[in-house]
Amino acid sequence: MEPGSQINESYPVEFSVEYPDRDLNRLTTGFRILWAIPILIVLATISAGLGDHPGTVAAGGGGVLFLPALLMIVFRQKYPRWWYDWNLELLRFSNRVGIYFALMDDRYPSTDERQGVTLDFAYPDAQRDLNRWLPLVKWFLAIPHYIVLIFLWIAAVFVVIFAWFAILFTGRYPRSLFDFVLGVIRWENRVVAYAFVLVTDKYPPFRLSP
Repeated sequence: MEPGSQINESYPVEFSVEYPDRDLNRLTTGFRILWAIPILIVLATISAGLGDHPGTVAAGGGGVLFLPALLMIVFRQKYPRWWYDWNLELLRFSNRVGIYFALMDDRYPSTDERQGVTLDFAYPDAQRDLNRWLPLVKWFLAIPHYIVLIFLWIAAVFVVIFAWFAILFTGRYPRSLFDFVLGVIRWENRVVAYAFVLVTDKYPPFRLSP
């Protein structure tokens, strides 16, 4: 490595969306709010079902197991594999719905197929990879990210509205706008994985890029 060179260390949460380098469906884009209602109902029923039980939180439109994982890490230093699988697949599904709602893909969200959305984080060895006490305060340590994300999501809403008009007139999602919304969603997924899914102790970076 040459002196002065820098390593862009990647965060242990991978998130990406394939850019639709093609003409998008203007009809489904124009009526996206109506088209999305059925899949939003499906996602809401999952969230509502989880909401009847303690230890679930709203994250990206769905509920993830938070308190049970926290207690197992603190008292047993374990993270049950099926809880990890549930949280990961639920976040993948909710992200596909979010990407569709943000006009970044005109394919209807699948409940199981990954389509053009990639979300991955490694299954943690709770004894080796996770500090048993840190889950108690991660949600608090992430407060600066919540504040930044509020402003980022406000900006993202206006960007999506602008993209809506762009798609209706040109059929294309401007790449710069796409990359910005992608970055905001990536940022949120990192914070959720750190503070609520509890799969990493590495503090999320303050950046939109990978």
